[in-house]
Formats: sequence, C-alpha cells, structure tokens
Amino acid sequence: MLRCDSLMVSYGPVAALRSVGVSVERGETVALLGANGAGKTTLLRTLSGLTRQSAGSIILDARAIERERTYARVKLGLAHVPERRRIFPGLTVLENLKVGASSWRKPGQSCAQDLERVFTLFPRLSERAGQYGWSLSGGEQQMLAIGRALMSRPKVLLLDEPSLGLSPRMADEVYERIDVLSNAGLSVLVVEQNTALALEVATRAYVLEHGAIVLEGSAADIRDNPRTRQAYLGQ
Repeated sequence: MLRCDSLMVSYGPVAALRSVGVSVERGETVALLGANGAGKTTLLRTLSGLTRQSAGSIILDARAIERERTYARVKLGLAHVPERRRIFPGLTVLENLKVGASSWRKPGQSCAQDLERVFTLFPRLSERAGQYGWSLSGGEQQMLAIGRALMSRPKVLLLDEPSLGLSPRMADEVYERIDVLSNAGLSVLVVEQNTALALEVATRAYVLEHGAIVLEGSAADIRDNPRTRQAYLGQ
C-alpha cells in the first residue's frame, strides 16, 4: 500500500535520512522506532510531502507520489497526524473534523457518514462536539487529531508519537482505537518512543538510528532482539 525506497534527506551538510526503505501493507500496522533525532519525524514528513527528499521513491497504492504536493497526497489517500496533535484550538470539535473532509467534500456535500464513523470510534468526541479544541484533555485532542485525519478518507495513516504526553490509561485507549482501524483495513505507520506499547499493536517494526534502518522484522522479533531490549525496552 505504501512503500519508500532509498530515501535521502539532508539538512545542509547533515544527512537526516540515509537510503531509507520501509513498507506498509494493506490493513497492517507498522511501528517505526528509534531515539530522539534518529530521523523518524523526518521520514513521516517526507512521506507526506512536508519535507522534500534529495533522492528515492515513494509509492502509494501502486502510484509514484514523490513529486506530488502535500494536498495531492492527501487526496490520493495519505493522512498525517503530526506530533503534538496540531488541532485548531479556536475551532470546535465538529469544526475541526469538518476541516479534515476538505480534501474531497464539495460545497453542499454531506460528510455525515464520516462523522458518524469518527464518533463511533471516539464517543468522547461526539459528547464534546460543540466544545473548543483548547478545552479538551491531551487524550481527547489526540483522538480529535486522528479523527480529523480519518475524515479525509485515507488509505494510509501516518501517526507521529500518538502517546506523547498521555497517561498510560489514555495511551492504551488511543492504541486500542488504532488497532480497531488496522483490523478494519486501514494501513498505519506509527512513530513511537513508547516501544513496548507500539510493539503490542504492530505486526512489523523498523528501528531507525542516525537516519538509517538498522533493524527490521516482525514485532515479536524486534521485541526479542537483544539490541532492542537493551536500548529501547530497558531490559
């Protein structure tokens, strides 16, 4: 569903991504693990078109998209939930969600079914539909950010640190919803520093260090790898 090969990104003389290749199949959740500064956020930004690569290819649903602008990638089925949510604090929950439908909705076209899907997945958002974004808890804001991305009807969802700043209970709840989405056929690539939590949901994982992939395999293999256990699981 989504694949990139030999991606290269540099910030001046510094190589942020070095010949990176990852893939996510339909209905699969893949975790991208690594320390701060490893290049994880840069990879998501490159996949969504917010950062331009100097080399490499990006394929979405059998179509090359590396030359497409960000808004075009959204229309083609790629949605990106950035780190720290980035919702619109001065808009209500409902207004934030409707913004997410702007990639496909024409004037007068209803998004009622899409709203119902999001509200079914995240009942708290339905209860708070008229509240402003700034008034939500951190977990509710994360739900809203994911819900807004779902309103664009994505084929692939990119999630950057969805558990950041959340209580363990709320982080578990968010990941339960991610698992529901994956089981329903959505492809998910998730960047996460909470390695144990991500590996509970993911089917496969990659470990990124200094801009390069150093480990890849099934979630179980990555979890049991001595290098991962020592560096990321504290074992």
